[in-house]
Amino acid sequence: MSTQPSKTLETFENPHPERDYTIRIRVPEFTCLCPKTGQPDFAVLHLEYVPDALCVELKSLKLYIWSYREEGAFHEAVTNRILDDLVAACTPRFMRLRAEFNVRGGIYTDIVVEHRQPDWTPPDRVELD
Repeated sequence: MSTQPSKTLETFENPHPERDYTIRIRVPEFTCLCPKTGQPDFAVLHLEYVPDALCVELKSLKLYIWSYREEGAFHEAVTNRILDDLVAACTPRFMRLRAEFNVRGGIYTDIVVEHRQPDWTPPDRVELD
């Protein structure tokens, strides 16, 4: 079992590639450093995606998220970079990442970034009474 952070994102074959379904992952302990002050910034990451051929392996995601702990990054930049890396690793039909950063100086920051395959259309939403 690895005890070191890693930028490597592993994947596994989607067990149901014929179906659109949503995977939701919540990462409550994301940490990076403010590039201006070097102080830690904390966020909850909310990832949801519709896989295509591959899914993200969770242990590798944990080590990947850990790798940002000592890196300086603006909220906007780090959120977009994480989405780009995840899309590159598993090429999902759709992926949305929301980074909900804790208050700093009286200001909360939420960054939402999305990826959508050009030829993918989400199915109609079903509402049940």
